[in-house]
Amino acid sequence: MGKRVGVTYSIPEKLKPYADALRLVGLEPVPLRAGDAASLDSLDGLLISGGCDLNPRLYGQEPHHETQKPDDARDELENRLLGEALERDLPVLAICRGMQLFNVYHHGTLNQHVEGHEKPAAELHSVTVAPDSKLAEIFGEGDHRVNSRHHQVVSKPGDGLRISATSEDGTIEGLERDDKRFAVAVQWHPEDQAAHDEDQRKLFQAFADAICPHVE
Repeated sequence: MGKRVGVTYSIPEKLKPYADALRLVGLEPVPLRAGDAASLDSLDGLLISGGCDLNPRLYGQEPHHETQKPDDARDELENRLLGEALERDLPVLAICRGMQLFNVYHHGTLNQHVEGHEKPAAELHSVTVAPDSKLAEIFGEGDHRVNSRHHQVVSKPGDGLRISATSEDGTIEGLERDDKRFAVAVQWHPEDQAAHDEDQRKLFQAFADAICPHVE
């Protein structure tokens, strides 16, 4: 049996791409949903997946008219699990909404609506990976093609977070914590590409390697 990774979600049919990407690198996904007895006990890592908008009151703002109705139970669950994972130094991979929650957990803020960022899953755009970052170790620094579908973006980065990738328009596309074994967040959706894109599969492989480090 592979190492077990908790995967947060709310809509069951949207869980599959994340679970499939984890299985590609030998990890066993364990679904975690608000309302269930969700816990990191016996788990080896945490993946925070995409989904609906965070409640803007978590970062001191009133809702924008384009902001979706929040799922407060999911917000609470993911904040709790992220805190537990970071305290225990379990590897964390946060994707799209997950990156936004990762940022807000660290007292950052979001821009609640930006036109033009909600695109089909197959449409790719360029991000630039910063040197000397975890993402640079994984992908190599410089430009890489990724996909995004979101209308909210990071505004103020949270305390202690490094910006590890940006898009051509300056949108923050990657955040990470240098003081943890693996605490990486990306705004794009690597799970959509992992099966056919070796570059994006590297992100899940690096997550797996942090959970199951190779012994030299």
